[in-house]
Amino acid sequence: MTICAAADGSALGNPGPAGWGWYVDDEHWACGGWPHGTNNMGELMAVLDLLQQTAHTGEDLLVYCDSQHVINSVTKWMAGWKRKGWRKKDGQPVLNVELMRALDAAMAGRQVRFEWVKGHAGHPLNEAADRLANRAAGSWRDGVAPEPGPGYPGAATAHPDVTVGQVAEEPDLLSMLD
Repeated sequence: MTICAAADGSALGNPGPAGWGWYVDDEHWACGGWPHGTNNMGELMAVLDLLQQTAHTGEDLLVYCDSQHVINSVTKWMAGWKRKGWRKKDGQPVLNVELMRALDAAMAGRQVRFEWVKGHAGHPLNEAADRLANRAAGSWRDGVAPEPGPGYPGAATAHPDVTVGQVAEEPDLLSMLD
């Protein structure tokens, strides 16, 4: 059997309050986020949490994703980045490297296929994941951690720590002058 799921991310302000969500069905979904992050971080974390939450099932995974960046990162670019010490072709460090490394580890030994879907085009799983990611980002904007959802029963790992991948706030320069 193959688990079919959608994963999506959101950021209000990009960077700003950020959220992620994945959805299989009404009994298997999760969301989370950070007070300050980017849309790409949300997209990547949604896939990471989905991989972690379903690892114990032994099932293949089909991930519907509206982010070409995520799909290309995982399926095309990651192997080269690893060979180059997590650096891009131009020698610059890979962005969101801690998420990329975690994704690499979570993909090991898994049969995972990604399929691009156009966002906001009525794909039922993608629309559900989008709602979860936006709701999570909105919760962080309002200063409240979102309800994380049931996840996948029997998962050996909890949802990722809120600080994983979080963008550091800009320093308050005025307080440094005191």
